[in-house]
Amino acid sequence: MNRDIFEGKFKEISGEIKKKWGQLTDDEIRRTEGNAEALAGIVQQKMGRDKEEAERDVSDILETLERKYAPQRVSDKLNAKVDTAKSKIKHS
Repeated sequence: MNRDIFEGKFKEISGEIKKKWGQLTDDEIRRTEGNAEALAGIVQQKMGRDKEEAERDVSDILETLERKYAPQRVSDKLNAKVDTAKSKIKHS
């Protein structure tokens, strides 16, 4: 996850992570700085998961959070508008 996104949306991201793993503290989450490997290590240790399971779970939640909190790229917005316009023309 992008560090700027992580820092800018820390409260929201931390809340989402704590919903999944309630035993994690804000301090532990902040220390990871959005680093998947560091978060997986904490999840593995505190939640008693094996390494692969922790990495998979962290990867899943970070992908979800990235989609939710990452700003949409300008090119993605432009492409969406072009697709909408094409669809309108096609159905006219």
